[in-house]
Amino acid sequence: MSERTPAPSYVRTPSAAFLRSLAVDRPLARYDLAGSVAHVEMLGSAGLLSAAEVASLVGGLRQIAREIAGGTFPWRDDLEDVHTNVEVRLTELVGPVGGKVHTARSRNDQVALDERLFLRAAVASVGASLADLSAALLVRAAGALEVPMPGYTHLQRAQPITVGHWLLAHFWRFERDLDRLLATARRADVSPLGAGALAGSTLPIDPARVAARLGFSAAFENSLDAVSDRDPLAELLFDLALAGVHASALGEEIVLFASKEFGFVARTPALGSGSSQMPQKRNPDVAELVRGKAGRQIGDLVALLSTLKGLPLAYDRDLQEDKAPVLDSLTTATDVLGALAPLVAALEFDGVRLAEAAQDPELYATDAAERRAAAGVPFREAHAEVARTLGTTDPASPPDPLAAVALRSAPGGPAPATVRQQLAHARTRLAAHRDSLSSLARKVELVEDLLNEGPR
Repeated sequence: MSERTPAPSYVRTPSAAFLRSLAVDRPLARYDLAGSVAHVEMLGSAGLLSAAEVASLVGGLRQIAREIAGGTFPWRDDLEDVHTNVEVRLTELVGPVGGKVHTARSRNDQVALDERLFLRAAVASVGASLADLSAALLVRAAGALEVPMPGYTHLQRAQPITVGHWLLAHFWRFERDLDRLLATARRADVSPLGAGALAGSTLPIDPARVAARLGFSAAFENSLDAVSDRDPLAELLFDLALAGVHASALGEEIVLFASKEFGFVARTPALGSGSSQMPQKRNPDVAELVRGKAGRQIGDLVALLSTLKGLPLAYDRDLQEDKAPVLDSLTTATDVLGALAPLVAALEFDGVRLAEAAQDPELYATDAAERRAAAGVPFREAHAEVARTLGTTDPASPPDPLAAVALRSAPGGPAPATVRQQLAHARTRLAAHRDSLSSLARKVELVEDLLNEGPR
């Protein structure tokens, strides 16, 4: 069949250009092809295709996969989406039997499947980047267990902690982000293929077989829900937005700590560029951009939720708008995490400046009140007494920050001995997450297996 093979009639409308989604669909191509291979194999096992037809279709689909990987696939902008491009090209390669690839399938359940396979790979990729950032934080925390610094509330010096304890606080935020991503992947581990347009098929198909072939834990329970469900994408965008917020918070503190007013972090080239006019400047550009990107990810989440709001069952064309915010947020997350991990590894802390700040007598006001409370004075009285005497500490006898921090040995506290226990727990959690990511990566590889293996 020639390259002028007409597209299916559903794309030949006066509004074809407006309906076109190819620009955002193309990242789904390999997932679409893998799903089609599994679908064709199932049709063969159900007796709906002959062995020769299965071999011809699977061979054609794998040829298309090679063309896309090699950059030789003849994408046609006059065709509406990736699914149509693949089907038309398949028919060009194998002849009329190519039209059988769509037996017992709709673009509705097809795109829902593609998106879940895509989400699986996205979580594996972003999760690995989060794990790398978390590992960088643990390395730096382990080396700073006994580097004192002020802890802050309301951006005012509050109580003594250590740099190691501060870094671990950021670790636990990203650990929760990674845990959420993995949980999103687990909830999305359901294949929608076989749901058809909305009510399945009258043909004897086996959705469970396709689900197993693609590495899903189960097939869908309800065909209406299967084709309309975009919860996994909404969850993914929330996970990415919150990770972006956490990255922004770390970026903000790096910006503050690198300022001359704080001076806790050296203004090295790793932070960013200088000023085009002021020779003395070294700007924390990386941290500022990390901080700024969070707004974009929050916007992507709001965009998808706004699209989903009030949609009737089952499939509506509005759902075509689900891909752009997901792709944008994933790109942003990849860029942010890729920049933040090396920045954390390159931070140079000024131990002298940190120690000076940690000797601020006001940091130890709570300690003084608690000593009185331990002696039997009601805490409110002790609190008021210490408040009255602030500023009367003998400057010749500055506080010992590490001795004070060592007293904070309650679970989760900043005492070095306690932080060592926290570090051990953190390493265990990170190792467990890496194991989960490895399992997920093996599922991701199933797509490549389907597109590269020989006949079954």
